[in-house]
Amino acid sequence: MLSRVADSLYWMGRYMERIDGTLRLLQINYALSQDNISDFSWESVLSIFPQYKNDDFTEIEDSRQVLKYMILDKDNPNSLFNMITFARENARSVQDHITKELWQCLNDFYHAIRNDILAQKIMREDPISLLNDLEKFCLIYYGIIDSTLPRGVGYNFLAIGKMIERSMQMMNILSVNFIENDSDLSKINSIFWKHLLLSISGYEMYLKTYRSAFNYHNVFDLIVLNPSFPRSLFFSINHLYNYFKRLKEESVSENYLKMEFKIGKLKNFIIYTSSKDLEEQTLCSFIIHVKTELNDIGNQLNDYYFAYLKYTSNAKI
Repeated sequence: MLSRVADSLYWMGRYMERIDGTLRLLQINYALSQDNISDFSWESVLSIFPQYKNDDFTEIEDSRQVLKYMILDKDNPNSLFNMITFARENARSVQDHITKELWQCLNDFYHAIRNDILAQKIMREDPISLLNDLEKFCLIYYGIIDSTLPRGVGYNFLAIGKMIERSMQMMNILSVNFIENDSDLSKINSIFWKHLLLSISGYEMYLKTYRSAFNYHNVFDLIVLNPSFPRSLFFSINHLYNYFKRLKEESVSENYLKMEFKIGKLKNFIIYTSSKDLEEQTLCSFIIHVKTELNDIGNQLNDYYFAYLKYTSNAKI
């Protein structure tokens, strides 16, 4: 497979996973903002996204303005408008390597976001219904991939992008909520834990798995170590490792072995981490280490598989 094609599929997977995660965060936090909780702030939500600076957006206490900023703002690199544009552009460049149904799904999503009436709906109608409608495009997207896309090299690159992005999202969520805010984990109330788990679709699984009151040990165990939770760090890195191994026959042997070692080392680091290790004093170093390793893995993918990028001006976010 051409490096250009592999790169486009990889970034399509990353952008769509970021869109899905963004929609979940916006849905739950908008609902939380309407509950008149005194210490609620959109700052912690917006800080999760790369390249966000607090001076980029001034109307941070107006929930509808935040939604408009995160969904439609063309100057916000992490707005849904920009991310679906990037995802569609990557898909358009590799139409011969994806199914017609997948292209149609992304194209429909793209035109839905560009609809002029969307801004009016955000400001005047029920935003939750609008966010639910947008989330359905992500569900359709993942369903189409599962049911129509051949399990070849292209699928593996797309899935690798998805798992790297999902892992990075989980680390950013932990970092913003517990490190940058300097939270006292033992004093956080159950409402906070509930909304955090809802924003990553982990609330129901938490109740079924732990059957106890909320505590940060169990929350960390679910988010970081649980092998059955589809959005846990362990689940994502384990699948990242398995998808990468499928590229062995398509890879330069030396480069493949370097990357396999890198991903396998991160996988083992997580396997041998216990929930007791994730105390407040060590959580910061754990998050920094994982994010550094994920960034290194992404950089090695660029060097070994998308090497043509060194000679182009294409910018990735």
